[in-house]
Amino acid sequence: MPHHDLVVIGAGTGNAVVDDRFSHLDVAIISEGPFGGTCLNAGCIPSKMLVATADIADTVRDSDRHNVRARLEEVSWPAVRERVFGRLDAQAAEGESGRRSTGWVTVYRGRARFVGERELLVSTDSGDEHVTADRIVVAAGGRPAVPPPIADAGLPYETSDTVMRLSEPPSRLAVVGGGYIAAELAHVFHSAGTEVTVIEQSDGLLAQQDEEVAEAFTGIAADQWDVRLGREVTGLSGTPGDLTLRLDDGTTVRADTVLVAVGRRPNTDMLDVERAGIACDDHGLIEVDAQLRTSAEGVWALGDVCDGGPPLKHVANRQAAVVAHNLLHPGRPREMSYAVVPSAVFAHPQIAQVGLTAQEARERSIDIVTGRRRYQDVAFGWALEDTEGFCKVLVDRASGQLVGAHVFGPQAATLIQPLVLAMSFGLTAREVAERPMWIHPALTEVVENALRDAAGQTDDGS
Repeated sequence: MPHHDLVVIGAGTGNAVVDDRFSHLDVAIISEGPFGGTCLNAGCIPSKMLVATADIADTVRDSDRHNVRARLEEVSWPAVRERVFGRLDAQAAEGESGRRSTGWVTVYRGRARFVGERELLVSTDSGDEHVTADRIVVAAGGRPAVPPPIADAGLPYETSDTVMRLSEPPSRLAVVGGGYIAAELAHVFHSAGTEVTVIEQSDGLLAQQDEEVAEAFTGIAADQWDVRLGREVTGLSGTPGDLTLRLDDGTTVRADTVLVAVGRRPNTDMLDVERAGIACDDHGLIEVDAQLRTSAEGVWALGDVCDGGPPLKHVANRQAAVVAHNLLHPGRPREMSYAVVPSAVFAHPQIAQVGLTAQEARERSIDIVTGRRRYQDVAFGWALEDTEGFCKVLVDRASGQLVGAHVFGPQAATLIQPLVLAMSFGLTAREVAERPMWIHPALTEVVENALRDAAGQTDDGS
């Protein structure tokens, strides 16, 4: 029975835990899927490479607003797919071969499940193998959730794990779900020429966003796609390539491809974690403390499989750094903080946020003032001919400190970063607006002016 000093389950962000500082240990990495995990192979990176292509296609289509007479001939999807996954598949293979080439890392390709305390059964193509370890890091990630009416229909459907590798864009795509994955992939395929229908059980798309952002995005999406709000799928019928979704109001949606994007579920149900004494919450997420320790001695967890913070890659990266430090320096442990966690939606328009939404601030009875500026209020917004974008900051009236910020429009994921820094360092809206110089006429002026708007309404005494 092989025994290791450290075993990491999962070669996505889990692979980032282990670097040359661990070379004095006997380390094993167990992964059923390719190295790089969801982010590299089926998530963040390929979707953003496809989004960048979609944005270029849309820029050509919309070029007339800048008095440029351009025509989009086609989006060559097979070539795009080869460019994206030719690069990423090579990265995954290189990541695995790099680990195998070390003298201190053993790679097991297969599915792991616990059979006891720090004892695993790894099922590989060559058979089962028992593995034990002094310490284990669980970073097994998650997978798309699929509603029973679709899962049980016996008909083909796609998820974010598979849809980006289609050989051709569908003629008609039905997207079930209205969150960020649905929004981004609907944007990708619509820009490639697909007729898109989005089915969402909430009354608006991106319901977790600030209410003003969600309303603005839903309106723009409804102008591009067939959007069915407040509806649930009750059945799926037809034949491959000619599918019909039945909705709870009796209507139907026909499509040649169905994309399910209703959320993700942790892979704990495939790990038999209870046999190792690892506690999970009601959603199947592994419970961890601030040091990312589980209820089992010598076992840590990070990423989408645990209950520590939102399921975002940059959160998992920070968790990996904390776990690595705590493994190497148990006498000087670090803790995770989720006080300021930014996120972005790479749809059209792009969206970014940090901190509270307006509705969350109301629920917490926080007395806030709101600063707003539209892209069209600043010079670079004129250059972009943008009439939809805006920046919105939420500021505590008494202290003047930021409690939330939202950017809607081009470069949103970049423009949010000064606000992330401000919240991280506890700066007031006035300090951020007035102490640094803001480049004119850069698009960052929309952030500066939103901060100035809010600062003028606060009671911070500045």
